[in-house]
Amino acid sequence: MVGNVTSLGLTGLTGYRVGVECFLSGGLPGFEIVGLPDAAVKEARDRVRAAAKNTDLAFPQRRITVNLTPADKRKEGSLYDLPILLGLLVSQDVSLPLASDAAFLGELSLSGRLRPVRGVLTMALAAAACGIQSLYVPMENAVEASMARGITVYGVPHVTDLLAHLRGTVPLTPTTPWTPQPQTVKCADFQDVRGQENVKRALEVAAAGGHNILLCGPPGAGKSMLASRLPSILPSLTYDESLECTQLYSVAHLLSAEEPLLLTRPFRAPHHTVSAVGLAGGGSVMRPGEISLAHNGVLFLDELPEFPRTSLEVLRQPMENGTLTISRAAGSVSYPARFMLVAAMNPCKCGWHSFDNERCRCSETSVEIYRSRLSGPLLDRIDMHVTVRNIEYSELTSRTPTSEPSAVIRARVETARALQRARYGSDHLTNAHLPADMRATHCIPDAAGAALLEQAFTSLKLTPRSYDRIVKVARTIADLAGETQIQALHVAEALQYRRTTSR
Repeated sequence: MVGNVTSLGLTGLTGYRVGVECFLSGGLPGFEIVGLPDAAVKEARDRVRAAAKNTDLAFPQRRITVNLTPADKRKEGSLYDLPILLGLLVSQDVSLPLASDAAFLGELSLSGRLRPVRGVLTMALAAAACGIQSLYVPMENAVEASMARGITVYGVPHVTDLLAHLRGTVPLTPTTPWTPQPQTVKCADFQDVRGQENVKRALEVAAAGGHNILLCGPPGAGKSMLASRLPSILPSLTYDESLECTQLYSVAHLLSAEEPLLLTRPFRAPHHTVSAVGLAGGGSVMRPGEISLAHNGVLFLDELPEFPRTSLEVLRQPMENGTLTISRAAGSVSYPARFMLVAAMNPCKCGWHSFDNERCRCSETSVEIYRSRLSGPLLDRIDMHVTVRNIEYSELTSRTPTSEPSAVIRARVETARALQRARYGSDHLTNAHLPADMRATHCIPDAAGAALLEQAFTSLKLTPRSYDRIVKVARTIADLAGETQIQALHVAEALQYRRTTSR
């Protein structure tokens, strides 16, 4: 008899239905798993055997063949332990009623307890899409899986609990869908920042339109400090955005049972020693990297020229397309990567070139070598270049608060984002990620603005990509001002963000 159990699989950020077929035959005892299993799936043989014996379940002393369908898709992870065990029980004619619309997944400990696995939310969404009504997952994954609508989720602590439920003796309680509570972003406030009004304005524009921004200035001027306060003015995540981010964190195994749904925008700040794989993702198990984990949020790269050149060049394609495709010998996966790049750098190795020439110890050649670590194509993809200067002593020591609190700035950012949602009819689309055809429709300056753009295009030797970035930033500035038409003053402010000391 063939025991059939339904489970699920994961490829990148896509879930799919997996059939687990267990067959017992004559011959010497053996245990084979076929259907493109990875090492973790093959090791299920030992976990399943130990779990069965430690829970007093019959383990067949026969030749066992387990087939994972579809057989041409690679199966990864330890989530097939539970369905394999159930399939073995069914193949022995053990009385175990399994509904055809039920799916099972989970890693087994040697004692029969279920341990959490990664990517459960994505697989739960796939289960709901393919008509599965009941999903049985480890207890620690139950709340996460409950985020998928239209499916009943059962958290299973131990194999014996599941068997008692299936036989109708001690039913499990369905998991109540988790209801998120309103949260306040716990972050330092812009009100504490003395001076730097031009940088705070630039960060407000960047947050309102989702634009990439580069902060260049001497050491100690406040670049990292200002960037760390950016989450306090970012708009709230929509439910769909939260679901996308949560799926990525679930696949990366970064979710906690206490917070199964991301409610605040991600802020990722990898160290400058991060590798290209660390940024893009991949490895033996192709998990998302820092770029994808910053999806719908911020990727902060401090000391930008100190990052390896190969790592930085990985940013170019996702900055344009909003997706990142990882291709390896084992296969190819795509992850969303619509992030806001915030970078900080010094103008030279010592940090004082063009700010304090008496203190600067760098020759012109060393300055050029330092700046050449950043390629022109990468810099051209950064919408806004802002100079961060040291502030005066009187501003630093003033006890009179002159800066706006983050809540006030965030209200303006939320209003600008609301205008963009209404204009484009999408919760995901911001000015920074506007396609070319829509940009030609919605980013048209008035006559004076067009004349200023034409003059700047020639005098500043702008590229078509630079022009595209400038009009999008001008569109955001107009949104912050509540204007439907891009005017010359909006274009003028956008143009000043393309002039930088970094090149």
